[in-house]
Order: sequence, then C-alpha cells, then structure tokens
Amino acid sequence: MSDMALDIVSYGRRGPGGNLRFGVDQIAQIKRTVTRTPEVMVKVSGGGRDVAGVGAHLGYIGRHGKLPIEIDDGLTLQGRGAVQEIASDWQLDLCRSQYKPKSTRDRKDPRAKLVHNIVLSMPAGTPAEKVLAASRLFARENFALQYRYAMVLHTDQPHPHVHLVVKCEHEFELGKRLYIRKDTLRRWREQFAALMREQGVAANATPRQIRGQIRKPFRDAMLHRLRALRTFEQLPSGERAARKPPKTSVFMLLKLKGVLQALRSRRSVLDIGKDVMQRTRGAVVADWLATAEVLRRQGQGDLADRVDRFIARMPVVETDARRMADRWSEQVRSQASERTSTRSADEQAR
Repeated sequence: MSDMALDIVSYGRRGPGGNLRFGVDQIAQIKRTVTRTPEVMVKVSGGGRDVAGVGAHLGYIGRHGKLPIEIDDGLTLQGRGAVQEIASDWQLDLCRSQYKPKSTRDRKDPRAKLVHNIVLSMPAGTPAEKVLAASRLFARENFALQYRYAMVLHTDQPHPHVHLVVKCEHEFELGKRLYIRKDTLRRWREQFAALMREQGVAANATPRQIRGQIRKPFRDAMLHRLRALRTFEQLPSGERAARKPPKTSVFMLLKLKGVLQALRSRRSVLDIGKDVMQRTRGAVVADWLATAEVLRRQGQGDLADRVDRFIARMPVVETDARRMADRWSEQVRSQASERTSTRSADEQAR
C-alpha cells in the first residue's frame, strides 16, 4: 500500500528464515483494534492569530471565569482576570505576526498563529479525572520548557475532554515554532492512548480506515448544531411548537440540496469517490487477511479468528451523498405510508 499508516503487516518484523512475526506490542495493538477498544481523539480545533482571538478562546474554555485554567508552571488560575494574566505572562503582544494586515474574506489569513487549540478527548463513561491526568502528562512530555501552554477540563458533555492551548513560538530558541502535521497528530494519538492505558483506562489509537470506518468526523460547530437539532426533534410536539428551532447547519443544508438535485435528475453523482473508497477498503482488508495469516503461523489462532470476524463486520462502503439520499428516500416513503394510514383511519371513522 502507498500509505504505510494503513499497512498493518508493516508493524511486524522478519524473524529467522525471513518469516514475518509480530511482537508483544504489535499483538496487543491488533487485539485492541479488533475488539474495538475505545479510541482516543486528539485534534487541532484552530488557533488564534491575534491577542483578541487567543483571549476569546481562553475565555470560552474557562467558561468566562467559572472553570480553573491550569498553566504550564503548575499554577491554576480562575476568574475573569485569568485570561489577561495568561496573555501578559506569555507576552503575546510581542508576537509581530499578528500585526500583519488581515486577509480579505475569500483569501487565507496570512498571519501566523499565536497559539494552537488542541482537544484531547475520550468516549462517554471515561473517568474525567483520568483524562485530565493523562492530558497533564501529555502536555508536559511534549511542550514543557519549550512552549507555554494552558488547559481546561470540560465535563459538560458525555465525553470528557481537555482543551489545551499551546503557544506557537518557542520560549528560548528565536524563530523556532511549533508546527503540527498529520504524522504529528498520529504520533500524539498513539502517545495519548498509551498515557490513558497507564491510567488504567482501555484506549486505542488507529486510523479510521483500518477500523473499517468510512465517514469523516464533522467539525465541532457542525456537531453542536446537529446535536441541538436532534434534541429539538425529540421534544414532544407541543413543546417543540412553543420553542424556536435551533439554527440549522448551512453545510448540511447545501449537501442535502445537492443530493436532492441528484435524485431529481437521476444522475450518478451520489457515488462520486466510491471507487477510491473501495480501493482503500480492499487494501485494508488485504492487510488484515495477511495479519490473520501471520497470527496463525505464530499460534495465535483465536486472535486470527477475531480478525476474520472483524473484517466480516466492516460496514458497507458508501458515500455520504448516497447515505443521505437513501435516508431521505426512506423518510419520504415513511411519511407517505403515514398519510395513507391516516386517510384509511378517517374513511373507516366515517
């Protein structure tokens, strides 16, 4: 495969006679994946390019003084003055890049980031104090004495998560900056998962393609809107009528509009990109089959059988557009069936 991140077999080593063998760590990783151990999430959610933007985000994660903000020197700040104290301590006003002219609406902002906004998260049910403990270790190992950072634990959603704000400019090496690339995020996910396991929490970090997942995760803002809309739709009809509906995701509306146009014109655009997805799935399945073969040679027959079942349960490859179209068609059929049932009931009542 071209992407070694998806090549499971490449994690093994050649033993005597040239046969591929998995070590203890590789077998543990395979076992966590096929038993669907909870996956950690490490993502970059943006970053401020001026003092005002950094202050706004720090205010948001600190809930405007209500939550404690931990900083890299071990202190905890709280209250409305905490944000200003951090900005002053980090000397953000001395970062020259923020004083460049802002971009126009249709162009990328030329100013360098002052900070990276990072989120470390675990699935619902994970003890929040253990997520915070692992996040402290993660920040210390990656940024201590190099890049200033601050963090806040959030427990207002089912999944506990830590917001970590890291200054981009190095503290002691002039001109050195923190850059976050795809391989950086992959390494951080693996590191955070290991730190969670040290806390006694089952945790894993694998690319979603290896797990058979097709859909890309939505951005935070879109998730919040979809969650609010779903909650609104679940309210009783009387209560729903008395409330103002939440703002709908523009992205999802545009996507749905494109799907409806494709359905009306009977075009095949709903499956654009499916060939690439199928090739990726085929390569992943081939890697898993090779993995099962190596495991059986090593006497790990039970784990190899788990791999086979894991492959069999992978979801069908389907584009987002096709999934939305099928769901829309199902809703239309359901509504038509309800109208028919209502008419039949009315006729019988007469």
